Amino acid sequence: MSFGRQTGTAGGVEPDAVADFARGVEFLKNGYPQKALECLKRAVECDPRNSYYLSFFGLSMARAERKWAKAAEPCEQAIQIKRNEIQFHLNLADVYVAAGRREDALDTIDRALKSLGEDKRLRIARNRAENRRTPVLAFLGRENSLNRELGRLRHRILGSRTK
Repeated sequence: MSFGRQTGTAGGVEPDAVADFARGVEFLKNGYPQKALECLKRAVECDPRNSYYLSFFGLSMARAERKWAKAAEPCEQAIQIKRNEIQFHLNLADVYVAAGRREDALDTIDRALKSLGEDKRLRIARNRAENRRTPVLAFLGRENSLNRELGRLRHRILGSRTK
């Protein structure tokens, strides 16, 4: 599987694009979406048709810039290029969840399950997209800023317990 761009020199792979992609994915994993975005943008600029670069670039854009519609585009392009890559469907679903479009995320995962078959990662993502905890302060709306901040704090605390 080649992540790099073909160059004019004997069909070699552009090492900077591969390195940028690897760094970008690592930054995403470690919670640094802005740094990931910078690396993945360079990778996409080297090879704008590479489906791996596109998918992770879209995910990093969603997390770093919160430009949901713009972030979904490269993720959707990646799926059009390579439909059988489960991670691309997961990335698009993550963008939709972050944008508050849970139904679109569930539809994306359901289509992947139907076309690619049962997969543990898709099932886990579907359960995560489906389930939401009740608001911390039930008498306030879910979108209330106090509930949102307390919910983020609860998520961090509970998330650190499960690791």
